[in-house]
Amino acid sequence: MLENKKIEEASRRLEGVAKRTPLQFSERLSSLYDANVYIKREDLQKVRSYKIRGAYNFIKSVYSSLNGKSVVCVSAGNHAQGVALSASLLNVKAHIFMPVTTPQQKVGKVEWFGGDKTNITLVGSNYDESFQAASDFCKKTGSVFVHPFDNETVIAGQGTVGKEVLEQCSDVDYVLCPVGGGGLISGVASYLKSNKEGVKVIGAEPQGAAGMCNSLEKGEVSPLQSLDPFVDGAAVRKVGETGFGIVSRIVDDVCVVEEGKVCSTMIELYQSEGIIAEPAGALSISVLDNIKEEIKGKTVVCVLSGGNNDIMRYPEIMEKSLIYQGRKHYFIIKFTQKPGQLKKFVNEALGPTDDIVRFEYMKKNSKDAGPALVGIELLSKEDYDPLVSRMKELGMDYVEVKEDDMLYNYLI
Repeated sequence: MLENKKIEEASRRLEGVAKRTPLQFSERLSSLYDANVYIKREDLQKVRSYKIRGAYNFIKSVYSSLNGKSVVCVSAGNHAQGVALSASLLNVKAHIFMPVTTPQQKVGKVEWFGGDKTNITLVGSNYDESFQAASDFCKKTGSVFVHPFDNETVIAGQGTVGKEVLEQCSDVDYVLCPVGGGGLISGVASYLKSNKEGVKVIGAEPQGAAGMCNSLEKGEVSPLQSLDPFVDGAAVRKVGETGFGIVSRIVDDVCVVEEGKVCSTMIELYQSEGIIAEPAGALSISVLDNIKEEIKGKTVVCVLSGGNNDIMRYPEIMEKSLIYQGRKHYFIIKFTQKPGQLKKFVNEALGPTDDIVRFEYMKKNSKDAGPALVGIELLSKEDYDPLVSRMKELGMDYVEVKEDDMLYNYLI
């Protein structure tokens, strides 16, 4: 467990730099879960995530010993922005390494926050290759590496989120945090467990990047063999040793959340509260379903860790949400050469509220007698069984495209 005094020191360093973000009461979530649910709005930081806390605390703590040396980080997202802004505020040169696949929008934001103090190097096709390039640069130049999560000073900065939560809501019973590398939750848990008896801290990580759960099951830090990068802010192949040590000792539980559930939460937050959350930011709210029975009548704080979401991702988010809700399905249907087969499908197989949202013949010629890819959106998941029953009764030759099919990844 991290010492209280390190988080207190971090809090003082961050005065005037990191915002004391609001704790927003959610009537919708409170009613839905029969609890008092608050959202800790870290998306309202200048860099739209909590990462400024750890990055600034670390760079400020080593500032006097830099002697003109630069700082270095590897990130394609929030950590890069936190380091860039911190370097600009402290008048320190920063070298930020990002994979060549990083969207220009993210590169532009790092440039904006860092100004002339930040140099960006696009290298490698993934995080690991960029990390190797950054490590080589540090060895060659003597620059100081700013780790995104596996460092006690960085963790202390993130732990100030927990300090603020307790100051804003002294009767809190549960605090829910997203889990990527483990820096945020280990800092938050360290402070809360030292200062609030009985408080429970629960982590949430995406199903496709459940590195902390994987390591906890094995009893040691274990890299994931495969990684789904969709929840990019929490998609970490190997969690930090420091964070793992803290989480394994004092965090009450870490739950896995399906990516489709995260997408549904993002849409609900936007439509109901007007909050733009990134996938990782929505994790802590998504996990409420996992613990809904035990939080009844309790006071719960969900740490919304960030709001850096690219608007270009929303079509994919909508798609994943509908599939998760059981409202969108894809079929490959082989229409026979008999005339009127498509008309028969529309008039007799589809229900009154079923909608064709995608139709594509698989053949390049003789399309009237070949298989077609048909995407159908339902009003509710209960409409699925009647749809399939009608297709069977009509003797339709079809195959449903499932999540583990190769074609599925092409569609979604």
